[in-house]
Amino acid sequence: MQIKKGYKQMLAEANADIETLSVPEAMPLLGQPDVVFVDLRDPRELERDGRMPGAFSCTRGMLEFWIDPESPYHKPVFAEDKRFVFFCAGGLRSALAAKTAKDMGLENVAHVEGGFGAWKQAGGPVEPGKKGG
Repeated sequence: MQIKKGYKQMLAEANADIETLSVPEAMPLLGQPDVVFVDLRDPRELERDGRMPGAFSCTRGMLEFWIDPESPYHKPVFAEDKRFVFFCAGGLRSALAAKTAKDMGLENVAHVEGGFGAWKQAGGPVEPGKKGG
């Protein structure tokens, strides 16, 4: 099978079109009333590795459905006039998610370079997961 566009090309296109925040740039935004951190990791990752305090959890697979106000799964948080900062474990899913969100019409989006792993390594605040994260 020959694919037309691989993940590396998709990531390059996404990163060329979205804002990427380093962890030191993202940290002061945590807790700001006009900023929503969106955690794209799945529940197993949250339980194992912990979570960012106050982040909104939205698995990557539900993102488009939760953003679209016409979807029966729409989440009102995505209709708010806020800045959305996406993150995942390592920064790959969040780059694609931020691009998707921007393409869908969210205007103020970014993603965290290196994801939750870089956040944790830099000493960002973390709430432990149920499995000790």
